[in-house]
Amino acid sequence: MKLLPILKYILKSASYGIAVAVILLLALPNLRDNNPYLEHLFTNTNNSDAPLSYAKAVNAAGPAVVNIYSEAIETNPNYYNQARKINKLGSGVIMTRNGYILTNFHVVQNADLIKVYLQNGVRYPAELIGYDMVTDLAVLKVDANNLPVIPQKTNLRSAVGDIVLAIGNPFNLGQTVTQGIVSATGRNSLSSTNYLEFLQMDAAINKGNSGGALVNTNGELVGINSREFTEANPQFKIQGIFFAVPYKLAAKVMQQIIENGRVVRGRLGITSNTYLTNAKGFVIESIEPNSPALKAGLQPDDVVVQIGKTPIQSITQALDIVAETKPNATIMFKVYRNKKQLNIPVTIAEYRP
Repeated sequence: MKLLPILKYILKSASYGIAVAVILLLALPNLRDNNPYLEHLFTNTNNSDAPLSYAKAVNAAGPAVVNIYSEAIETNPNYYNQARKINKLGSGVIMTRNGYILTNFHVVQNADLIKVYLQNGVRYPAELIGYDMVTDLAVLKVDANNLPVIPQKTNLRSAVGDIVLAIGNPFNLGQTVTQGIVSATGRNSLSSTNYLEFLQMDAAINKGNSGGALVNTNGELVGINSREFTEANPQFKIQGIFFAVPYKLAAKVMQQIIENGRVVRGRLGITSNTYLTNAKGFVIESIEPNSPALKAGLQPDDVVVQIGKTPIQSITQALDIVAETKPNATIMFKVYRNKKQLNIPVTIAEYRP
């Protein structure tokens, strides 16, 4: 029967020990530092999750998105050739630390004076290095070093459903961010040629946003904001359809403009809208007069399955191969005509818009 007094003594001693320990932990907080279990006991925790935010992406990309102001002097024959100043507003993206900037060509078209404003208020005069009418892109250069550069990922590929942020200077309100998703990729029918694949998204692009950055939630450049979808009939109220030039294409265009002053593309001179998955090739539907395709002997209804050493996986891929082939170079086309395989050499010409 001596067990009960012993248990009471142990419990009483333990309770005194716990009480002393609590007093010490309250009086000396450094005793519970770096111990998550003790810290949790003495901290008022809020179980609500942190709010979803894209601030990190905007902070990474925002400083590299600039405001562009251009001026052009035009004469109006209806007013005795009186000169007038035309002002345009747009945005641009700093691509390199030494001052190369991508923007839309229509932002600086016919400009006599171009000014670039950084987000910290610093202003630079800009020189137009070159432009590409097919993609509506232009490259500017400012005389500066150590500029903030937009985060870039060379192998970045966009997918439908990706969240994107459009950063620019709409209506000269200052830097503004709109959010949306990638609605579609490969919208090449929007261009006068098939050499351009637009990204379609619903992040709003207004006047002044053109040439700004489309970024993902890491702040990495997805594309250059280009335009909104418009209809000839004003009765159609269109919402949420905007376009951007994909980063990979924009980077290629910029590099060619820097190196050559313009973009050099190969031309074949055919039209095609049909890809046969069973034959793994595209069908030539028509051939332009006096084109490289006609001179080489290609014919309508030919199925092209290989260009050079590359099997054809899509019409866009085939056109890219042609576009990136140097003019006057001869490349072998593997085609099927009336169930017979033919190898036809084609000398590519230069595409001129």
